[in-house]
Amino acid sequence: MLQLLLLLLLSSTSQRVSGYKKANACVCQLNSTMWVFPAQKFKYVLEEVHTCEESLNNLQEEVRTHVYALLLHKHVNKMQTIDTLNMKTVKEKLRYLKNNVETCKSIPKDFRGMCVGLITNISDPITTKVSPHGKSYVSGSWGKQAQKESEGQKNSYWVQPLLSSHIWGNTVRLYQTYEDFMASTNHREFTFASSYSHPSTNEGPNAVLYGEALYYHCYRSADVCRYDLEANEVKRVTLPGTGVGFNNKFPYCYYDCRLNSDVDVEADETGLWALYATLGNHGNLVISRLVWDSEVKSLNVTQTWETRLFKKAASNAFMVCGVMYATRYVNEYREEVFYAFDTATGKEDNSLAIPLEKVAKGVASLSYNPTNKQIYMYNDGYLLAYQAHFRSEAL
Repeated sequence: MLQLLLLLLLSSTSQRVSGYKKANACVCQLNSTMWVFPAQKFKYVLEEVHTCEESLNNLQEEVRTHVYALLLHKHVNKMQTIDTLNMKTVKEKLRYLKNNVETCKSIPKDFRGMCVGLITNISDPITTKVSPHGKSYVSGSWGKQAQKESEGQKNSYWVQPLLSSHIWGNTVRLYQTYEDFMASTNHREFTFASSYSHPSTNEGPNAVLYGEALYYHCYRSADVCRYDLEANEVKRVTLPGTGVGFNNKFPYCYYDCRLNSDVDVEADETGLWALYATLGNHGNLVISRLVWDSEVKSLNVTQTWETRLFKKAASNAFMVCGVMYATRYVNEYREEVFYAFDTATGKEDNSLAIPLEKVAKGVASLSYNPTNKQIYMYNDGYLLAYQAHFRSEAL
């Protein structure tokens, strides 16, 4: 305002006044109205300044109102963003706490004592064999008896091909020795479902032989089945979670999706596991621990962990000593173990790069065997076995 006033005053018109000399003095006649200017102009300037000030105040108020509205709008959007971020943070915190609870719940006291540590590397294939059913059956699973305490099937090997559309199977072939398996002789065939669409049919390449039973994913359901080889009967349990994926909802994918590989049953030093994905966990892998109660003849889920690994971003997975390892496709002759989740600590590691050689492009199944520390792959009709090597520490 002072700058405006000074500008107006300096811009006023000056006037020359004539006079005459009288008694050594200068005498001039003045027009008194000419001095009215400063007062009137000053008054006018003040009025203008006040008017300008009022207008400026009005403009400032208007601007302030608009700015406030804009800030409020931004604040609301920011609050919505913050609320969204806070909700994501809360959900992640809840997932972390839930995993911690699951880790603490009913874990054996000697949990770490029975374990071998983390995988450091995996050998080249030490066994390579075409499936006894022929390599045209590209999906299935195979391996060695996985329960250490098993007596009747201690050294037995098994093959479970998916004979219908590379998705469904209802038989398992059992060899009593490794030599019989390699020679494809002296086997027994077990049929656990009367057809490929029976509720007890196996869906997807996911089975494991543990003790006297074959565990696998039940036909078009969120259930895991247990087929007792001696009693010739099937028991089942429904996996927990909101929107458990099955019928090719959340298969293993990465490079090329393996049809109906939604539910994966695994075994390790600590027991049995189911690996799958749910809508509730945004399609990320979920790990559930399975326990067979021999007294009441019931299959149960005792614990569940939620990971942050999108299931379709993995080509396969397996369990070793309570740690889930996931693989991804590298090229036609190599996979890579790139992720691990430790159920004993709730921690994960996505910086792994452990190579896994293969002889064909597609990996139908991967499973670890705690009795000999070997990993079994069903590789598009080829049966491969590897030796795993470890370091003794947790994630």
